[in-house]
Amino acid sequence: MLPANTASVYTHIVQKLQQGLSPDLTYHSLQHTLDVFEQVTIIAQAEGIQDPEELLLLQVAALYHDTGFLDTYQQHEESGCGFAQAELPDFGFTSGQIETICGLIMATKVPQRPETKLQEIICDADLDYLGRDDFFPIGETLYREFLCYGIVHNEEQWNQLQVKFLESHTFFTSFSKKSRETQKQKHLEMVKAKLNRQR
Repeated sequence: MLPANTASVYTHIVQKLQQGLSPDLTYHSLQHTLDVFEQVTIIAQAEGIQDPEELLLLQVAALYHDTGFLDTYQQHEESGCGFAQAELPDFGFTSGQIETICGLIMATKVPQRPETKLQEIICDADLDYLGRDDFFPIGETLYREFLCYGIVHNEEQWNQLQVKFLESHTFFTSFSKKSRETQKQKHLEMVKAKLNRQR
């Protein structure tokens, strides 16, 4: 027996994020959450996840994974788990299912260290853009957000951070390794070239 369908949670979270997220969150926006929701569905299918409950838990975790930004910038994963624990019983989720969802949310914390197949899927979905054609436009939204929050102060610092992050990042699923890794490495070389021009 599955709890309430994804659509009811989806509607709830979209409304919650639309109303509550700071406009300064140019990267950690509703659009990012919806992108991760879409990518977990695609990756789960490619990875052979056929259990409807597992797919539901993945999708709901994707919807909740950045809700913590409504409360805090640091440690937002813990805050997102708090929202899930408070709200999901009303949608018919059991404590065991909510525990799995919180495990999935916590797995997205950087540096990512997934321990299960489902955690690998949500980790890859969260950073899917690293190996996609929209890497630079999405990166620009993160740069603006980092400037706003004082994480970087100029473009050179941003590119240094990107190089460090791309060099340390790993995709976990077969799908993402096959479809995203090559492009990610090209992006790394392009950012390095940018950095060399800035020096």
